[in-house]
Amino acid sequence: MNTQSSNNELIQESDLHALGKRAFQKLGMGDKESDDVVRILVLADLFGLSTHGLSRIESYGDRLKIGGINARPNIRIECLAPAMIGVDGDNGVGPLVGMRTLDVAIEAAAEFGIAIAFARGSNHFGPISPYSLIAAEKGFASIIGSNATTTIAPWGGSDARLGNSPLGFGVPNPGGAPFLLDMAMSVVARAKIRNAFKRGEKIPDTWGTDIKGNPTSDPKAALDGFLLPIGGHKGYGLALMVDLFAGLLSNAGYLTHIQSWQDAPGEPQNLGHFFILIDTKRLGSSEWLSARMIDFANILTDSPPADSSRPVIVPGMIELAKLEKQRKNGIEISSETLNLLRQYAGE
Repeated sequence: MNTQSSNNELIQESDLHALGKRAFQKLGMGDKESDDVVRILVLADLFGLSTHGLSRIESYGDRLKIGGINARPNIRIECLAPAMIGVDGDNGVGPLVGMRTLDVAIEAAAEFGIAIAFARGSNHFGPISPYSLIAAEKGFASIIGSNATTTIAPWGGSDARLGNSPLGFGVPNPGGAPFLLDMAMSVVARAKIRNAFKRGEKIPDTWGTDIKGNPTSDPKAALDGFLLPIGGHKGYGLALMVDLFAGLLSNAGYLTHIQSWQDAPGEPQNLGHFFILIDTKRLGSSEWLSARMIDFANILTDSPPADSSRPVIVPGMIELAKLEKQRKNGIEISSETLNLLRQYAGE
């Protein structure tokens, strides 16, 4: 391991994975289960999504210790229709439930060409892009969503009634990099505001409002208030649709029926997720798809940039470049997160 700065260190992917796995095993999880959880969180760190990577050991670990999350869940799979699966996560760690749901969706889509899997009884499952990448590397296009703790007011409302529900898309490219879009419905993730508060920094007043709905640059006021949705009422509508699929249709909690992991860490959240997968191999050969994906990207990236220092990019390009760089040079991760992982690992 090499020191990167006073607050960050560089660590190789294999070393970080092994450390994270030991930490979750010490928290009571099994070998395969902890491996699946760490795979998702390390991919998040590789993408540069540190707020959703192994730093989540802080909240996951606290809840595992007090029984708010089930360390040894009995995850149950139910076939609802030939290409429709229900997954009961039994209050397991979110990335574990997410991986199990992704696995069964891939299996069904491989058989039928397309599949949807609904998960309930879950918790925060990390970012969506790691799941989309895993699916894309196996030739599956994906639409994936999850609901979340309430942090956004209904459009025109004055209290939090819906979550910052993430939605992601992935399209494979057998000859190059897949397209990966991973977006929450707020201008920024709540974790970014929380980190600014920890560092004593101000935030842009476009990120959130205070408890009265007034835009604020104070991160504490924004944490006590509401997140602002992207695109105003359009972001509000998208957040509702994600919750309808991830929460209502999956028979999980939805809107204000979801428990806050901060306010009630000892209680199950009952979050829901959905995974829609399409087997692109049914649509044409890998050469066919690769040629079309490369042409698609070139049409966009060949556009002369308005700012010569900022060339046109496509979704996932930044994250995949970070992944490639960090797999080669080591993952930059905060010393605080590494120390917490070592503590949980008993080191």
